[in-house]
Amino acid sequence: MQTAAKQMGTLNTNTRYLHENILRYSARLTSLFPKPLEVCFLVCSGTEANELALRMARTHTGKVGAVVLDGAYHGNSSSVINLSPYKFNGPGGKGLRPWVRVAAMPDCYRGQHRGEEKEVAPLYAAEVRQAVEALESEPTWFGDQPPGAAAFFHESLLSCGGQIPLPEGYLRKAYEGARAQGAVCVADEVQVGFGRVGSDWWAFEEQGVVPDIVTLGKPIGNGHPLGAVITTREIADSFDNGMEYFNTFAGNPVSCAIGQTVLDVIEEEGLRENAARIGTRLLDDLATLGARYPWVGDVRGRGLFIGIEFVRVADEIEPDASLADSIVQKMRDRGILLSTDGPDHNVIKFKPPLIFSESDGDLLISNLSEVFAETPF
Repeated sequence: MQTAAKQMGTLNTNTRYLHENILRYSARLTSLFPKPLEVCFLVCSGTEANELALRMARTHTGKVGAVVLDGAYHGNSSSVINLSPYKFNGPGGKGLRPWVRVAAMPDCYRGQHRGEEKEVAPLYAAEVRQAVEALESEPTWFGDQPPGAAAFFHESLLSCGGQIPLPEGYLRKAYEGARAQGAVCVADEVQVGFGRVGSDWWAFEEQGVVPDIVTLGKPIGNGHPLGAVITTREIADSFDNGMEYFNTFAGNPVSCAIGQTVLDVIEEEGLRENAARIGTRLLDDLATLGARYPWVGDVRGRGLFIGIEFVRVADEIEPDASLADSIVQKMRDRGILLSTDGPDHNVIKFKPPLIFSESDGDLLISNLSEVFAETPF
């Protein structure tokens, strides 16, 4: 608030006018990424970031198609709604577009391939390769010419899919399959970036890969409308084809000052370390609590990005959305707000602010323990 007020009281302009804030902020932000991710495009939201990433991928590859993961959500514009099975296969959706292919969510618990991460990761990654190959070979409304695979889009942890961490080794194999056909790999870090996973600044780093494009939003401005696309010099140069990219407000002095302060707070207050410490404790406590109740099917997550999946006692993988909703309502009556997610709405999600403390965790666990104890089975 103080940062915004100070910069607003000094100067704000549209981005046709040069200002040192955009230079300082872009340099600092890109310094947090592995090479060769070194070019920053600023936007106003995560939706805009994914829209721009799609444009970049298409321009760079000369293709139009995209592979996405089932259950994904990448934003609310027309193009990225078509990259979001969570929306286009939901109420009011118009279904799959001819230039999109969907690969299965890499869900080791209830997905089509179940078991140990190292065993199922290659099976799920093979689906990405097959989807990319289908875009390269199957004609659509484009006539005899297939759309081709411009990009493989993925969230670095699946949010609307039900708080699902990617199995170990998955992205490495999936990237190999996508890049073999010339597609670029786009990591959507809108919900899980900026240290939420605790171990790293960006969730894709846990997989030991480097995407071609990374999209950022939501926490980048702590509520202020700000987003970014981080990419390689090669892709940025191919995008510089004469069709000028211009965004009136993205990268304005106020937005960049706010972005700088968000990074200051994360670093100075040790919020990444806090997410790792508190997240580990929460996962342990939730797993211990869940082990007492047969309707807790799975507890999973990374850092402060955690899900509890509820299932029916009679069938350990049959989703129980009504139970999950009942627990959410009982916690609300106690003054604690939770919500559900996942294709079957049977996963309670925990994505608290990164300042979430040990005492906050104690309050959450103690109330959940009481609510669980009141729930018959």
